Amino acid sequence: MRDLHVTNACSRSSVRGRIGQLTEYGSAHGETVNRHKNLGLSPSGHPVTPAPARQPSKSFKRLQARLRGLVGKAIEDFRMIEDGDRVMVCLSGGKDSYTLLDMLMSLQRSAPVQFELVAVNLDQKQPGFPQHVLPDYLTALGVPFHVIEQDTYRVVKRVIPEGRTMCGLCSRLRRGALYRYASENGITKVALGHHRDDIVETLFLNMFFGGRLKTMPPKLLSEDGRHIVIRPMAYVPEREIERYARARQFPLIPCTLCGSQQHLQRVNVKKMLTDWELEFPGRTEAIFSALGNVTTSHLADPKSFDFAGLEARRAAAAAAEQVTSLAGADATATPVSSGREPWEEL
Repeated sequence: MRDLHVTNACSRSSVRGRIGQLTEYGSAHGETVNRHKNLGLSPSGHPVTPAPARQPSKSFKRLQARLRGLVGKAIEDFRMIEDGDRVMVCLSGGKDSYTLLDMLMSLQRSAPVQFELVAVNLDQKQPGFPQHVLPDYLTALGVPFHVIEQDTYRVVKRVIPEGRTMCGLCSRLRRGALYRYASENGITKVALGHHRDDIVETLFLNMFFGGRLKTMPPKLLSEDGRHIVIRPMAYVPEREIERYARARQFPLIPCTLCGSQQHLQRVNVKKMLTDWELEFPGRTEAIFSALGNVTTSHLADPKSFDFAGLEARRAAAAAAEQVTSLAGADATATPVSSGREPWEEL
């Protein structure tokens, strides 16, 4: 089996059809529905005059501006993209990656730095995968793209017993193929479509099932040190991506490999967070904010904080206080607050 095969590299196409007329593709949804309509082509393949595009509503413009602002802030806060970067946008055919590509293309037009975008899809050879959807969409959009062909589906089905979660192995194989392409094509940043809710869900998955306080970071150096992974939508709530995707009518491709695994623990965690959000609006945002406001001295990881060195720090503080007292400091001065919150124990 060939590890990597690249097809369909393209630049801007002359096709000027309307984008986003499809709803969902796949063997269960009819692969050829509206294919020609999406690209402004007749069934014979000849260009047709597209219907006049509707003007975006004010609410859509506000939503688009908000998403763009959140993505731009994440990029700035974590220095995700720099001048001269070649950014690989990993496109799966889901709402998140379509939205990510839209936002990066919008920012690219007005960013103070110059960077390239290349959309990359991994065709995992899943049965019923509609191979034409992404190439058609990206050609009409005018963005350079590549499709990597690698039969990870057969590997996963052979290795993972029926009924067991496939995501772990599938993710490793997919990551390997994408990293390999990045290395061979001068990619400096690998952009993924994970959003705020994904990050919070992963936090609880690691706590509940791994006993670890960790999650997906907005920016990550790969284990081998060769790739920088960025998540520009780290600040974006999933509900706003859903609204945007509905308005844009992206040609969504369902995942038939793992999308039907409703017993996944992530589904349970998502339901937990949804229920919390209904009862306590804003809780998910508060949890996410906590990830950027960590006090390691108030946790319990001796690798992250020097608990053993507290005695030395106390002795140093006592010595400094004695020096101050000998120098004639006012012993009746107002004590300095410890900084503890009222509910914190000593």
